[in-house]
Amino acid sequence: MAEIKTLTQAPHGHMLHHNAACSADGRYIVFDYRNDETQIGRTASIGVYDMQEGKEVPIYHNMGQSIYGPGVGAASFHPATNQVVFIHGLQDANKEKPYDITRRTGVIVDMEQANRASYADCRDLNAPYHPGTLRGGTHSHMWRPDGQMISFTYNDELVDPQLRMVGVMMPAKAPIPVREQPGNVQGEYYAVICSEVVAVPEWGSDEINKAFDECWLQDRVGDRPMFSLAFQGNTLTKEGKIHTEIYTCAIDEELILSDPRAVGSQGRRPQMPRGMQQKRLTHTKTGLSDLRHWLRASPDGSFIYALMKDEQGRNQILQCDRHTGQTKQLSQFEFSISSPINIDAQGQKLVFFANQQVYIFTIETKELQLLTNFNSQALPLVGAPLFHPDGKHVLFNQFVAGQEGTFVQIKMILY
Repeated sequence: MAEIKTLTQAPHGHMLHHNAACSADGRYIVFDYRNDETQIGRTASIGVYDMQEGKEVPIYHNMGQSIYGPGVGAASFHPATNQVVFIHGLQDANKEKPYDITRRTGVIVDMEQANRASYADCRDLNAPYHPGTLRGGTHSHMWRPDGQMISFTYNDELVDPQLRMVGVMMPAKAPIPVREQPGNVQGEYYAVICSEVVAVPEWGSDEINKAFDECWLQDRVGDRPMFSLAFQGNTLTKEGKIHTEIYTCAIDEELILSDPRAVGSQGRRPQMPRGMQQKRLTHTKTGLSDLRHWLRASPDGSFIYALMKDEQGRNQILQCDRHTGQTKQLSQFEFSISSPINIDAQGQKLVFFANQQVYIFTIETKELQLLTNFNSQALPLVGAPLFHPDGKHVLFNQFVAGQEGTFVQIKMILY
């Protein structure tokens, strides 16, 4: 087994996001200070580990943090620049209105501009609403491969807060006016919802009551790059049980900007812009796995990867052809995958946890590589492993015991 190196040492958590935790050049690894995945609302700081200097560097700290919020976490790097986007709870968080899935937004820190912090999406609770604003909470922000847009999941605070949606945002072409008041946020991005959800999907239809855990798909029409979102959607069976399938939505900037009414109105959720359409891609027998995971796509957008259950109830790797919707089970593991999956930059390998170990799976050859050999006394692995941009290392989180307590640290292993 290759040697495992523990990169971080400080007595606090170093939680990696499931996506894009490394800068494009691989020098920085971004993390939040959580020591418990469920405690974004109690976390005040974002930091990076500098691979070149071998040290941790804080890049953002919220001075007004309490047990009720605002809270920060789930940080991801821009694909080309040293910008970091992360969840940020609302500054007016208190005991009556704590951090919540409907009360958060995206913040971007630019490390190349002295860690300047700015709000991404605009939050506006005052009807009539300005186009490009939202009035709930965005989460799990993910930059498009070219860095021109950010995808997110969303829950509205005012209407149907239990219904999760997906959306995208892009830099606003002009400032969006938002009244300064508690609960409002003046951001720099124009946001829209890119999914259609209903409270009670009709059985046998393609209606969904939840759109979530997406990835970007890249394609080309001539020399022009085109992008879509692929996301998981929950349909209902005749018995009323959840059945999760893969859906897509082509992202068209012109359509986004041409429909100001997509922002919604008082008593009405934000809607998908006219002309955009969500499409059901898969029709599987058993649906996707209920283990929380995010879809992953090959670099050329041809294939989507997800988790499914086999007949024994074990989590296996599913491959979906994004052009035909045809799916096939790639793996036949005797164990069950226990984490989200990540794909390497070439689209050749997947990495994941199973049995408290780190594995790499080669898509074409079906080769399975065990990277670790932790014994039964080892402390738990956390979150999802990911590939470092150098194409040689895998990064992952694990609890490590020290003199000041047990904390989530970042580890690295050669593969």
